[in-house]
Amino acid sequence: MREALRVIDQLLRLTTELRAQVVARDAEVAALEAKVAALEEQLRQTSQNSSRPPSTDPPAVERPPKRPPSGRRPGAQPGHDAQYRPLLPVEQVDVVVPVRPSQCQGCGAHLRGTDLTPRRHQVTETPPVRPVVTEYQLHTLACGRCGHRTTAPWPAGVPRGTFGPRLTATVGVCTGVYHLSKRTTAGLLADLFDVDLAVGTVSACEQTVSAAVAAPVAAAQAYMQQQAVVHVDETGWREGRQRAWLWVAVTTLVTVFLVHARRGTVAARALLGEYGGRLVSDRWSAYKAWPLARRQLCWAHLRREFTAFTERGGTAHRVGRALLAETKAMFAAWHRVRDGTLSRAQFQAAMRPRRRRVEQWLRRGAACGHAKTAATCRDILGLAPALWTFVDVPGVEPTNNAAERALRPAVLWRKGCFGTHSPQGSRFVERMLTVAATLRQQHRNVVDYVTHACVAALHGDSAPSLLPLPTPAIKLARA
Repeated sequence: MREALRVIDQLLRLTTELRAQVVARDAEVAALEAKVAALEEQLRQTSQNSSRPPSTDPPAVERPPKRPPSGRRPGAQPGHDAQYRPLLPVEQVDVVVPVRPSQCQGCGAHLRGTDLTPRRHQVTETPPVRPVVTEYQLHTLACGRCGHRTTAPWPAGVPRGTFGPRLTATVGVCTGVYHLSKRTTAGLLADLFDVDLAVGTVSACEQTVSAAVAAPVAAAQAYMQQQAVVHVDETGWREGRQRAWLWVAVTTLVTVFLVHARRGTVAARALLGEYGGRLVSDRWSAYKAWPLARRQLCWAHLRREFTAFTERGGTAHRVGRALLAETKAMFAAWHRVRDGTLSRAQFQAAMRPRRRRVEQWLRRGAACGHAKTAATCRDILGLAPALWTFVDVPGVEPTNNAAERALRPAVLWRKGCFGTHSPQGSRFVERMLTVAATLRQQHRNVVDYVTHACVAALHGDSAPSLLPLPTPAIKLARA
């Protein structure tokens, strides 16, 4: 009997140990399944369900369905206003070549006279460019009375280097606006202008241009911080061997870039200062320093999150489908407001029940069994006031596309140059990106502006402003 009790006790201990092992194995399997699910979701990430750029999508990614063929021929359609290159007035033409027939095609008789309304055809050509080299000879003369030797002073406005302001500006525009490499820029200037530059000279010209436009860029940043609506975003950058971030702030007529070592609130403050207007951004934590009542979250980012919900199955799938349907209806109504076919008051009335439904679905998602979906829904709910600013405030967009479009040229530049090697290079990048984007918004010539800035720097004058010109001046510049 005693032996039987001993065996039973051993069996009970063994059963307890086996149960503990089963529980541990179950926990391990659950953890591995969660890890596999996370990895599979990471493999499924594309530009449609995450913040990845479209260039990273594999060929097998499903694109939005194409529109069915309309049956129309490509190109301009009947009734389309034809676009022609306007003829210059005769007084603005450099050379006029009259072409007259010498004899009649009917009878062969000799023809005389002049057609008062001839058919005009203009050909525009660029002339071969040869650089203009100016030599300054600074004489040193001895005084006949005291023997002191006096050297002529350096002429005002003459650069200490070997290149003039327009050539220096052209180098800065080639690398800083058109994002050519230093060697390509040197080759371009040799082929087009017969000017030989070393790669180090290109870098020196960049720093000259950077210093010339520093003050206008600082003024543009101060102007940006006073605007009613600012779109802000950031992307990765490299400075030397360190990770950095390229920030952008976009307003209607001024865009400002900043290269910063941080991605947090410190960097956002360095760009925006104590900004008090409406801030359009994504959900990145750096923007939490601004009140939700003055923020607008990007619905394009949210739509990608909702698409990711639909790929997780269960309640998350249903929540994602419902939120995508509400988002699609919301954008359809918003496009009508933007086109002027729906009044803002009607739009606001239609958005009240939709807002309630969106937040109800978000609460359902926050209570679903999928941890990542629930966390995302809780985070969005915590930012709920910033979802609807565009409904009530004119001038606020529901997406951050303005900032994302401004970053695309910079991202392409980064892919080609892999970042900058020094703080001075980063200052050149942010300043030239600011100059190029702002002048394009205002329809102003980039080469002329940078040239004038370099000329002003040589004479010790203030560089031309990047701030918007008065309306008549902008119209004149466009003309």
